Amino acid sequence: MRRRLPLVLAAVAIALLGVPALVPTAAGTAGSPTGLAASGLSQAGRWITDSSGRVVILHGLNQVFKVPPYEPSANGFGDDDAAFLADNGFDAVRVGVIWAAVEPQPGVYDDTYLDSIADTVSTLAAHGIVSLLDFHQDMYNEKFQGEGAPAWAVINDPLSQILPNPALGFPGNYLLNPSEWHIWDLFWSNAKAPDGVGLQDHYAHMWAHVAAFFDGDPAVAGYEVMNEPWPGSLGLRCALPLVGCPIFDSTLLTSFYRRVVPAIRAADPTHTIYIEPNTLFTQSDRTNVGRIAVPKLGFAFHDYCSTLELLGNSVGCLQLDNLTVSSGNAYAQSHTMPPLITEFGATSDLGNLSEMVGLADKYRTGWLEWAYTGNDITSSSPDGQALVLDPSVPPTGANVLTDKLRALAEPYPQVVAGTPVSWSFANGVFRLTYRTARATGLGSFGAGAQTQVAVPAIQYPAGYHVTVSGADVTSGANAPRLLLAARPGALLVTVTVTAA
Repeated sequence: MRRRLPLVLAAVAIALLGVPALVPTAAGTAGSPTGLAASGLSQAGRWITDSSGRVVILHGLNQVFKVPPYEPSANGFGDDDAAFLADNGFDAVRVGVIWAAVEPQPGVYDDTYLDSIADTVSTLAAHGIVSLLDFHQDMYNEKFQGEGAPAWAVINDPLSQILPNPALGFPGNYLLNPSEWHIWDLFWSNAKAPDGVGLQDHYAHMWAHVAAFFDGDPAVAGYEVMNEPWPGSLGLRCALPLVGCPIFDSTLLTSFYRRVVPAIRAADPTHTIYIEPNTLFTQSDRTNVGRIAVPKLGFAFHDYCSTLELLGNSVGCLQLDNLTVSSGNAYAQSHTMPPLITEFGATSDLGNLSEMVGLADKYRTGWLEWAYTGNDITSSSPDGQALVLDPSVPPTGANVLTDKLRALAEPYPQVVAGTPVSWSFANGVFRLTYRTARATGLGSFGAGAQTQVAVPAIQYPAGYHVTVSGADVTSGANAPRLLLAARPGALLVTVTVTAA
Protein backbone atom coordinates (compact mmCIF):
# COMPACT_ATOMS: atom_id res chain seq x y z
CA MET A 1 0.00 0.00 0.00
CA ARG A 2 2.95 2.34 0.63
CA ARG A 3 3.81 2.46 -3.08
CA ARG A 4 0.19 3.04 -4.04
CA LEU A 5 -0.83 5.70 -1.53
CA PRO A 6 0.14 8.61 -3.84
CA LEU A 7 -2.07 7.13 -6.57
CA VAL A 8 -5.03 6.90 -4.21
CA LEU A 9 -4.56 10.49 -3.03
CA ALA A 10 -4.34 11.66 -6.64
CA ALA A 11 -7.63 9.94 -7.46
CA VAL A 12 -9.31 11.56 -4.44
CA ALA A 13 -8.01 14.97 -5.40
CA ILE A 14 -9.27 14.61 -8.97
CA ALA A 15 -12.69 13.51 -7.73
CA LEU A 16 -12.93 16.57 -5.49
CA LEU A 17 -12.00 18.88 -8.34
CA GLY A 18 -14.77 17.56 -10.60
CA VAL A 19 -14.76 15.94 -14.04
CA PRO A 20 -11.13 15.59 -15.13
CA ALA A 21 -9.65 16.28 -18.53
CA LEU A 22 -8.05 12.96 -19.39
CA VAL A 23 -5.33 14.25 -21.69
CA PRO A 24 -2.04 12.51 -20.82
CA THR A 25 1.04 14.66 -20.50
CA ALA A 26 3.58 14.51 -23.29
CA ALA A 27 6.03 12.65 -21.08
CA GLY A 28 5.45 11.17 -17.66
CA THR A 29 7.61 9.88 -14.86
CA ALA A 30 6.95 6.40 -13.58
CA GLY A 31 4.85 6.68 -10.46
CA SER A 32 3.01 9.85 -11.57
CA PRO A 33 -0.27 8.62 -13.06
CA THR A 34 -2.17 10.64 -15.64
CA GLY A 35 -5.50 10.30 -17.43
CA LEU A 36 -7.48 7.12 -16.82
CA ALA A 37 -4.67 5.74 -14.69
CA ALA A 38 -5.15 8.57 -12.20
CA SER A 39 -8.93 8.50 -11.98
CA GLY A 40 -9.62 4.79 -11.50
CA LEU A 41 -12.26 2.70 -13.27
CA SER A 42 -15.63 1.31 -12.25
CA GLN A 43 -18.65 0.06 -14.16
CA ALA A 44 -22.31 0.75 -14.83
CA GLY A 45 -24.15 -2.25 -16.23
CA ARG A 46 -22.43 -3.32 -19.45
CA TRP A 47 -20.16 -0.24 -19.51
CA ILE A 48 -16.77 0.46 -18.00
CA THR A 49 -16.83 3.94 -16.42
CA ASP A 50 -14.41 6.41 -14.88
CA SER A 51 -14.66 8.01 -11.43
CA SER A 52 -17.17 10.60 -12.69
CA GLY A 53 -19.43 8.07 -14.39
CA ARG A 54 -18.30 8.66 -17.97
CA VAL A 55 -18.14 5.60 -20.22
CA VAL A 56 -14.59 4.39 -20.95
CA ILE A 57 -13.56 2.36 -24.00
CA LEU A 58 -10.30 0.42 -23.76
CA HIS A 59 -8.03 -0.13 -26.77
CA GLY A 60 -4.62 -1.66 -26.26
CA LEU A 61 -2.35 -4.68 -26.51
CA ASN A 62 -0.99 -7.60 -24.48
CA GLN A 63 2.42 -7.71 -22.83
CA VAL A 64 3.11 -11.15 -21.32
CA PHE A 65 6.59 -12.58 -20.71
CA LYS A 66 6.24 -16.37 -20.53
CA VAL A 67 9.67 -17.52 -19.34
CA PRO A 68 11.52 -16.84 -16.07
CA PRO A 69 11.58 -14.30 -14.50
CA TYR A 70 8.04 -13.88 -16.00
CA GLU A 71 8.24 -10.10 -15.67
CA PRO A 72 6.63 -8.01 -18.47
CA SER A 73 9.71 -5.77 -18.47
CA ALA A 74 12.17 -8.67 -18.81
CA ASN A 75 12.40 -8.37 -22.60
CA GLY A 76 12.95 -4.61 -22.46
CA PHE A 77 9.38 -3.31 -22.28
CA GLY A 78 9.60 0.10 -20.60
CA ASP A 79 8.90 3.82 -20.63
CA ASP A 80 9.55 4.35 -24.35
CA ASP A 81 7.04 1.57 -25.17
CA ALA A 82 4.42 3.10 -22.87
CA ALA A 83 4.97 6.49 -24.53
CA PHE A 84 4.67 4.89 -27.99
CA LEU A 85 1.36 3.27 -27.06
CA ALA A 86 -0.05 6.50 -25.63
CA ASP A 87 1.13 8.53 -28.62
CA ASN A 88 -0.80 6.18 -30.91
CA GLY A 89 -4.03 6.48 -28.94
CA PHE A 90 -3.95 3.27 -26.87
CA ASP A 91 -5.16 3.52 -23.28
CA ALA A 92 -4.78 -0.02 -21.86
CA VAL A 93 -2.38 -2.96 -21.67
CA ARG A 94 -3.13 -6.51 -20.56
CA VAL A 95 -0.20 -7.26 -18.27
CA GLY A 96 0.65 -10.93 -17.77
CA VAL A 97 1.12 -12.27 -14.24
CA ILE A 98 2.31 -15.87 -13.76
CA TRP A 99 1.18 -18.11 -10.87
CA ALA A 100 4.58 -19.85 -10.72
CA ALA A 101 6.29 -16.53 -10.02
CA VAL A 102 3.75 -15.34 -7.43
CA GLU A 103 3.69 -18.61 -5.45
CA PRO A 104 7.02 -20.40 -6.04
CA GLN A 105 6.35 -22.71 -3.08
CA PRO A 106 2.97 -23.68 -1.61
CA GLY A 107 1.65 -20.77 0.44
CA VAL A 108 4.83 -18.69 -0.08
CA TYR A 109 4.34 -15.47 -2.05
CA ASP A 110 7.04 -13.47 -3.80
CA ASP A 111 6.23 -9.78 -3.32
CA THR A 112 9.46 -8.83 -5.09
CA TYR A 113 7.91 -10.28 -8.23
CA LEU A 114 4.70 -8.33 -7.59
CA ASP A 115 6.82 -5.19 -7.15
CA SER A 116 8.11 -5.75 -10.69
CA ILE A 117 4.53 -6.01 -11.97
CA ALA A 118 3.67 -2.84 -10.04
CA ASP A 119 6.62 -1.07 -11.68
CA THR A 120 5.22 -1.90 -15.13
CA VAL A 121 1.77 -0.71 -14.04
CA SER A 122 3.33 2.53 -12.80
CA THR A 123 5.32 3.02 -16.01
CA LEU A 124 2.17 2.66 -18.08
CA ALA A 125 0.20 4.89 -15.71
CA ALA A 126 2.69 7.70 -16.23
CA HIS A 127 1.40 7.85 -19.80
CA GLY A 128 -2.29 7.57 -18.96
CA ILE A 129 -2.50 3.82 -19.67
CA VAL A 130 -4.36 1.44 -17.36
CA SER A 131 -3.34 -2.20 -16.80
CA LEU A 132 -5.57 -5.27 -16.80
CA LEU A 133 -3.77 -7.86 -14.64
CA ASP A 134 -4.14 -11.24 -16.34
CA PHE A 135 -3.19 -14.49 -14.66
CA HIS A 136 -1.78 -16.04 -17.78
CA GLN A 137 -1.28 -19.70 -18.56
CA ASP A 138 -0.83 -21.78 -21.68
CA MET A 139 -0.88 -25.58 -21.42
CA TYR A 140 -0.64 -25.38 -17.62
CA ASN A 141 3.12 -25.71 -17.01
CA GLU A 142 6.55 -26.11 -18.63
CA LYS A 143 6.19 -29.89 -18.37
CA PHE A 144 3.70 -29.56 -21.25
CA GLN A 145 5.73 -26.89 -23.11
CA GLY A 146 3.68 -24.11 -21.58
CA GLU A 147 3.72 -21.84 -18.56
CA GLY A 148 1.50 -20.77 -15.70
CA ALA A 149 1.25 -23.17 -12.76
CA PRO A 150 4.27 -23.77 -10.52
CA ALA A 151 6.03 -27.12 -10.70
CA TRP A 152 4.66 -28.14 -7.29
CA ALA A 153 1.12 -27.83 -8.73
CA VAL A 154 1.85 -30.60 -11.27
CA ILE A 155 0.57 -33.57 -9.28
CA ASN A 156 2.61 -36.73 -9.87
CA ASP A 157 -0.02 -39.37 -9.11
CA PRO A 158 0.19 -42.94 -10.50
CA LEU A 159 -1.83 -42.11 -13.63
CA SER A 160 0.41 -39.11 -14.36
CA GLN A 161 3.40 -41.44 -14.38
CA ILE A 162 2.06 -43.69 -17.12
CA LEU A 163 0.13 -41.33 -19.41
CA PRO A 164 2.06 -40.26 -22.53
CA ASN A 165 3.33 -36.68 -22.63
CA PRO A 166 4.19 -36.01 -26.30
CA ALA A 167 5.99 -32.74 -27.07
CA LEU A 168 3.55 -31.39 -29.67
CA GLY A 169 3.92 -27.70 -28.87
CA PHE A 170 1.12 -25.15 -29.05
CA PRO A 171 -1.71 -25.88 -29.56
CA GLY A 172 -0.96 -29.58 -30.16
CA ASN A 173 -0.52 -30.43 -26.49
CA TYR A 174 -3.97 -29.03 -25.74
CA LEU A 175 -5.52 -31.28 -28.33
CA LEU A 176 -3.48 -34.49 -28.17
CA ASN A 177 -1.62 -34.72 -24.85
CA PRO A 178 -3.27 -37.14 -22.37
CA SER A 179 -0.85 -36.22 -19.59
CA GLU A 180 -1.83 -32.56 -19.82
CA TRP A 181 -5.52 -33.43 -19.93
CA HIS A 182 -5.08 -35.38 -16.71
CA ILE A 183 -3.39 -32.57 -14.79
CA TRP A 184 -6.23 -30.25 -15.81
CA ASP A 185 -8.73 -32.86 -14.57
CA LEU A 186 -6.88 -32.88 -11.25
CA PHE A 187 -7.00 -29.10 -11.08
CA TRP A 188 -10.74 -28.97 -11.79
CA SER A 189 -11.35 -31.59 -9.09
CA ASN A 190 -9.33 -29.48 -6.61
CA ALA A 191 -6.86 -32.31 -6.04
CA LYS A 192 -4.55 -31.78 -3.10
CA ALA A 193 -1.13 -30.22 -3.55
CA PRO A 194 1.86 -31.69 -1.65
CA ASP A 195 0.94 -29.66 1.44
CA GLY A 196 -2.56 -31.16 1.56
CA VAL A 197 -4.34 -28.01 0.33
CA GLY A 198 -6.47 -28.18 -2.83
CA LEU A 199 -5.01 -26.75 -6.04
CA GLN A 200 -7.97 -24.40 -6.52
CA ASP A 201 -7.78 -23.37 -2.87
CA HIS A 202 -4.14 -22.43 -3.44
CA TYR A 203 -5.16 -20.50 -6.55
CA ALA A 204 -7.85 -18.60 -4.64
CA HIS A 205 -5.51 -17.75 -1.75
CA MET A 206 -2.80 -16.66 -4.19
CA TRP A 207 -5.23 -14.43 -6.08
CA ALA A 208 -6.43 -12.90 -2.81
CA HIS A 209 -2.84 -12.02 -1.97
CA VAL A 210 -2.34 -10.33 -5.35
CA ALA A 211 -5.66 -8.47 -5.08
CA ALA A 212 -4.73 -7.19 -1.62
CA PHE A 213 -1.36 -6.07 -3.02
CA PHE A 214 -3.03 -3.95 -5.74
CA ASP A 215 -6.11 -2.90 -3.78
CA GLY A 216 -6.65 0.84 -4.16
CA ASP A 217 -4.43 1.27 -7.21
CA PRO A 218 -6.42 3.36 -9.74
CA ALA A 219 -3.99 2.43 -12.52
CA VAL A 220 -5.28 -1.16 -12.44
CA ALA A 221 -8.26 -1.64 -14.75
CA GLY A 222 -9.21 -4.98 -13.22
CA TYR A 223 -8.25 -8.61 -12.76
CA GLU A 224 -8.64 -11.46 -15.27
CA VAL A 225 -8.99 -14.65 -13.22
CA MET A 226 -7.39 -17.12 -15.66
CA ASN A 227 -6.33 -16.96 -19.27
CA GLU A 228 -8.07 -19.58 -21.44
CA PRO A 229 -9.12 -22.24 -18.91
CA TRP A 230 -8.76 -25.62 -20.62
CA PRO A 231 -11.44 -28.29 -19.94
CA GLY A 232 -8.95 -31.16 -19.61
CA SER A 233 -10.15 -34.52 -20.91
CA LEU A 234 -13.46 -32.92 -21.90
CA GLY A 235 -11.67 -30.48 -24.19
CA LEU A 236 -12.28 -31.99 -27.60
CA ARG A 237 -16.03 -32.05 -26.93
CA CYS A 238 -16.12 -28.32 -26.29
CA ALA A 239 -15.70 -27.00 -29.82
CA LEU A 240 -19.19 -27.90 -31.05
CA PRO A 241 -20.56 -24.79 -32.78
CA LEU A 242 -23.31 -23.03 -30.82
CA VAL A 243 -23.24 -25.87 -28.25
CA GLY A 244 -19.91 -25.50 -26.54
CA CYS A 245 -19.25 -27.43 -23.34
CA PRO A 246 -22.37 -27.18 -21.17
CA ILE A 247 -21.35 -29.84 -18.63
CA PHE A 248 -17.85 -28.46 -18.01
CA ASP A 249 -18.95 -24.81 -18.05
CA SER A 250 -21.98 -25.16 -15.79
CA THR A 251 -20.29 -27.41 -13.24
CA LEU A 252 -16.49 -27.39 -13.04
CA LEU A 253 -15.73 -23.95 -14.47
CA THR A 254 -18.61 -22.25 -12.64
CA SER A 255 -17.57 -23.94 -9.39
CA PHE A 256 -14.00 -22.71 -9.90
CA TYR A 257 -15.18 -19.11 -10.34
CA ARG A 258 -17.48 -19.39 -7.34
CA ARG A 259 -14.45 -20.44 -5.28
CA VAL A 260 -11.89 -17.91 -6.57
CA VAL A 261 -13.89 -14.76 -7.37
CA PRO A 262 -15.26 -14.24 -3.82
CA ALA A 263 -11.70 -14.57 -2.46
CA ILE A 264 -10.54 -11.81 -4.81
CA ARG A 265 -13.52 -9.63 -3.94
CA ALA A 266 -12.94 -10.04 -0.20
CA ALA A 267 -9.36 -8.81 -0.67
CA ASP A 268 -10.25 -5.97 -3.04
CA PRO A 269 -13.79 -4.52 -3.00
CA THR A 270 -13.35 -2.14 -5.95
CA HIS A 271 -11.59 -3.49 -9.03
CA THR A 272 -13.63 -5.27 -11.71
CA ILE A 273 -13.00 -9.03 -11.86
CA TYR A 274 -13.13 -10.52 -15.36
CA ILE A 275 -14.12 -14.14 -15.89
CA GLU A 276 -13.40 -16.02 -19.12
CA PRO A 277 -15.20 -18.82 -20.96
CA ASN A 278 -13.29 -22.02 -21.69
CA THR A 279 -10.50 -21.95 -24.27
CA LEU A 280 -12.68 -23.17 -27.15
CA PHE A 281 -15.29 -20.43 -26.86
CA THR A 282 -13.75 -18.81 -29.95
CA GLN A 283 -14.66 -21.98 -31.92
CA SER A 284 -18.02 -22.81 -30.33
CA ASP A 285 -19.37 -19.26 -29.79
CA ARG A 286 -21.21 -20.54 -26.75
CA THR A 287 -20.58 -20.45 -23.01
CA ASN A 288 -22.63 -21.96 -20.20
CA VAL A 289 -20.83 -20.45 -17.23
CA GLY A 290 -23.40 -19.88 -14.50
CA ARG A 291 -24.08 -16.73 -12.54
CA ILE A 292 -21.40 -15.67 -10.05
CA ALA A 293 -23.07 -13.81 -7.18
CA VAL A 294 -20.29 -11.25 -6.68
CA PRO A 295 -20.54 -7.53 -7.57
CA LYS A 296 -18.46 -5.80 -10.24
CA LEU A 297 -17.79 -8.60 -12.69
CA GLY A 298 -16.77 -8.34 -16.33
CA PHE A 299 -16.70 -10.86 -19.18
CA ALA A 300 -13.37 -11.26 -21.01
CA PHE A 301 -13.32 -13.37 -24.16
CA HIS A 302 -11.00 -14.12 -27.06
CA ASP A 303 -11.58 -14.30 -30.80
CA TYR A 304 -9.31 -16.23 -33.14
CA CYS A 305 -10.71 -17.17 -36.55
CA SER A 306 -10.50 -20.92 -37.15
CA THR A 307 -9.84 -20.72 -40.89
CA LEU A 308 -6.99 -18.27 -40.34
CA GLU A 309 -5.41 -20.53 -37.72
CA LEU A 310 -5.90 -23.79 -39.64
CA LEU A 311 -5.65 -22.76 -43.29
CA GLY A 312 -3.57 -19.60 -43.14
CA ASN A 313 -6.17 -17.36 -44.82
CA SER A 314 -9.03 -15.26 -43.54
CA VAL A 315 -11.75 -16.46 -45.91
CA GLY A 316 -15.01 -16.43 -43.97
CA CYS A 317 -13.43 -14.87 -40.89
CA LEU A 318 -15.73 -11.85 -40.89
CA GLN A 319 -18.75 -14.10 -40.44
CA LEU A 320 -17.06 -16.39 -37.90
CA ASP A 321 -15.68 -13.50 -35.88
CA ASN A 322 -19.06 -11.79 -35.93
CA LEU A 323 -20.58 -14.88 -34.26
CA THR A 324 -17.93 -14.83 -31.54
CA VAL A 325 -18.16 -11.12 -30.77
CA SER A 326 -21.95 -11.15 -30.78
CA SER A 327 -22.00 -14.22 -28.51
CA GLY A 328 -19.58 -12.61 -26.06
CA ASN A 329 -21.67 -9.48 -25.94
CA ALA A 330 -24.88 -11.47 -25.51
CA TYR A 331 -23.48 -13.29 -22.46
CA ALA A 332 -22.23 -10.03 -20.94
CA GLN A 333 -25.55 -8.33 -21.58
CA SER A 334 -27.54 -11.17 -20.02
CA HIS A 335 -25.38 -11.00 -16.90
CA THR A 336 -25.22 -7.17 -16.82
CA MET A 337 -21.45 -6.96 -17.04
CA PRO A 338 -18.99 -5.18 -19.35
CA PRO A 339 -17.68 -7.25 -22.29
CA LEU A 340 -14.00 -6.96 -23.19
CA ILE A 341 -12.10 -8.74 -25.98
CA THR A 342 -8.82 -9.46 -24.24
CA GLU A 343 -7.20 -11.33 -27.14
CA PHE A 344 -7.47 -11.38 -30.91
CA GLY A 345 -4.95 -11.06 -33.71
CA ALA A 346 -1.65 -12.95 -33.24
CA THR A 347 -1.36 -12.56 -36.99
CA SER A 348 0.13 -10.46 -39.74
CA ASP A 349 -3.12 -10.69 -41.73
CA LEU A 350 -4.01 -7.00 -41.87
CA GLY A 351 -7.44 -7.67 -43.33
CA ASN A 352 -8.43 -9.81 -40.37
CA LEU A 353 -7.10 -7.22 -37.91
CA SER A 354 -9.11 -4.46 -39.58
CA GLU A 355 -12.23 -6.63 -39.66
CA MET A 356 -11.90 -7.38 -35.95
CA VAL A 357 -11.45 -3.74 -35.01
CA GLY A 358 -14.53 -2.90 -37.08
CA LEU A 359 -16.57 -5.65 -35.41
CA ALA A 360 -15.56 -4.41 -31.97
CA ASP A 361 -16.74 -0.95 -32.98
CA LYS A 362 -20.01 -2.39 -34.25
CA TYR A 363 -20.68 -4.05 -30.89
CA ARG A 364 -19.30 -1.09 -28.90
CA THR A 365 -16.73 -3.32 -27.22
CA GLY A 366 -13.22 -2.54 -26.02
CA TRP A 367 -10.25 -4.74 -26.91
CA LEU A 368 -6.65 -5.70 -26.18
CA GLU A 369 -4.89 -7.18 -29.21
CA TRP A 370 -2.32 -10.00 -29.04
CA ALA A 371 0.43 -8.87 -28.87
CA TYR A 372 2.81 -5.97 -28.41
CA THR A 373 5.90 -8.13 -28.93
CA GLY A 374 6.66 -11.51 -30.48
CA ASN A 375 9.08 -14.35 -29.65
CA ASP A 376 6.21 -16.15 -27.93
CA ILE A 377 7.05 -19.71 -26.94
CA THR A 378 3.40 -20.78 -26.82
CA SER A 379 1.91 -19.45 -30.00
CA SER A 380 1.12 -20.72 -33.47
CA SER A 381 2.87 -17.61 -34.87
CA PRO A 382 5.69 -16.68 -32.45
CA ASP A 383 7.00 -13.73 -34.46
CA GLY A 384 4.15 -12.92 -36.86
CA GLN A 385 2.03 -11.58 -34.01
CA ALA A 386 4.24 -8.65 -32.93
CA LEU A 387 3.57 -4.95 -33.37
CA VAL A 388 7.03 -3.97 -32.08
CA LEU A 389 9.69 -6.54 -32.92
CA ASP A 390 12.18 -5.84 -30.12
CA PRO A 391 11.09 -3.81 -27.07
CA SER A 392 14.69 -3.61 -25.84
CA VAL A 393 15.35 -0.95 -28.49
CA PRO A 394 13.23 2.15 -29.25
CA PRO A 395 9.88 1.55 -30.99
CA THR A 396 10.79 3.48 -34.12
CA GLY A 397 11.63 2.80 -37.76
CA ALA A 398 11.91 -0.81 -38.86
CA ASN A 399 11.29 -2.00 -35.29
CA VAL A 400 7.61 -1.09 -35.72
CA LEU A 401 5.31 -2.89 -38.15
CA THR A 402 3.73 0.28 -39.46
CA ASP A 403 0.98 -1.37 -41.51
CA LYS A 404 -0.15 -3.33 -38.46
CA LEU A 405 -0.07 -0.16 -36.37
CA ARG A 406 -2.28 1.54 -38.96
CA ALA A 407 -4.77 -1.33 -38.77
CA LEU A 408 -4.99 -1.11 -34.97
CA ALA A 409 -4.53 2.58 -34.15
CA GLU A 410 -7.96 3.82 -35.19
CA PRO A 411 -9.95 6.80 -33.88
CA TYR A 412 -12.31 5.77 -31.08
CA PRO A 413 -14.13 7.33 -28.12
CA GLN A 414 -11.84 6.92 -25.09
CA VAL A 415 -14.10 8.67 -22.58
CA VAL A 416 -17.75 9.59 -23.21
CA ALA A 417 -19.75 12.01 -21.06
CA GLY A 418 -22.88 10.00 -21.64
CA THR A 419 -23.75 6.69 -23.28
CA PRO A 420 -22.38 5.70 -26.72
CA VAL A 421 -24.99 4.91 -29.35
CA SER A 422 -22.57 3.98 -32.14
CA TRP A 423 -19.15 4.67 -33.56
CA SER A 424 -17.29 3.56 -36.68
CA PHE A 425 -14.16 4.22 -38.71
CA ALA A 426 -13.98 3.45 -42.42
CA ASN A 427 -12.18 4.99 -45.39
CA GLY A 428 -10.66 7.69 -43.22
CA VAL A 429 -14.00 8.83 -41.78
CA PHE A 430 -14.76 8.49 -38.05
CA ARG A 431 -18.33 8.84 -36.80
CA LEU A 432 -19.57 8.90 -33.22
CA THR A 433 -23.03 9.35 -31.75
CA TYR A 434 -23.71 9.44 -28.03
CA ARG A 435 -26.46 10.45 -25.66
CA THR A 436 -25.67 12.72 -22.74
CA ALA A 437 -27.74 10.42 -20.50
CA ARG A 438 -25.60 8.63 -17.91
CA ALA A 439 -24.89 4.92 -18.37
CA THR A 440 -26.49 4.28 -14.99
CA GLY A 441 -29.83 5.49 -16.38
CA LEU A 442 -29.99 8.12 -13.64
CA GLY A 443 -29.80 11.66 -14.97
CA SER A 444 -27.60 13.20 -17.65
CA PHE A 445 -24.32 15.01 -17.94
CA GLY A 446 -24.69 18.78 -18.01
CA ALA A 447 -23.29 21.51 -20.20
CA GLY A 448 -19.50 21.41 -20.50
CA ALA A 449 -19.16 17.71 -19.65
CA GLN A 450 -16.13 16.53 -21.58
CA THR A 451 -15.82 13.66 -24.05
CA GLN A 452 -12.41 12.55 -25.33
CA VAL A 453 -11.77 10.90 -28.71
CA ALA A 454 -8.40 9.41 -29.68
CA VAL A 455 -7.36 10.63 -33.13
CA PRO A 456 -4.05 8.89 -33.96
CA ALA A 457 -1.81 10.85 -36.30
CA ILE A 458 -1.08 7.73 -38.36
CA GLN A 459 -4.67 7.97 -39.69
CA TYR A 460 -4.55 11.72 -40.35
CA PRO A 461 -0.95 12.66 -41.23
CA ALA A 462 -2.10 15.94 -42.81
CA GLY A 463 -4.56 16.77 -40.03
CA TYR A 464 -8.32 16.45 -39.76
CA HIS A 465 -11.61 18.36 -39.85
CA VAL A 466 -14.38 17.99 -37.27
CA THR A 467 -18.12 18.40 -37.75
CA VAL A 468 -20.15 18.22 -34.54
CA SER A 469 -23.65 18.91 -33.30
CA GLY A 470 -24.66 19.07 -29.64
CA ALA A 471 -21.16 19.90 -28.43
CA ASP A 472 -18.25 22.28 -28.94
CA VAL A 473 -14.67 21.34 -29.78
CA THR A 474 -12.37 22.52 -26.97
CA SER A 475 -9.09 20.95 -28.12
CA GLY A 476 -6.62 22.57 -30.48
CA ALA A 477 -6.44 21.96 -34.21
CA ASN A 478 -5.35 18.42 -35.09
CA ALA A 479 -4.86 17.47 -31.43
CA PRO A 480 -4.15 13.75 -30.88
CA ARG A 481 -7.11 13.75 -28.50
CA LEU A 482 -10.24 15.52 -29.66
CA LEU A 483 -12.08 17.11 -26.72
CA LEU A 484 -15.81 17.86 -26.90
CA ALA A 485 -17.84 19.83 -24.36
CA ALA A 486 -21.60 19.23 -24.37
CA ARG A 487 -23.77 22.25 -25.13
CA PRO A 488 -26.53 23.34 -22.73
CA GLY A 489 -29.60 21.15 -23.10
CA ALA A 490 -27.97 18.73 -25.55
CA LEU A 491 -29.49 15.25 -25.45
CA LEU A 492 -27.62 13.78 -28.41
CA VAL A 493 -24.14 14.54 -29.77
CA THR A 494 -22.91 13.53 -33.22
CA VAL A 495 -19.33 13.85 -34.38
CA THR A 496 -17.65 13.29 -37.76
CA VAL A 497 -13.89 13.43 -38.30
CA THR A 498 -12.49 13.51 -41.84
CA ALA A 499 -9.02 13.93 -43.27
CA ALA A 500 -7.84 17.47 -43.99
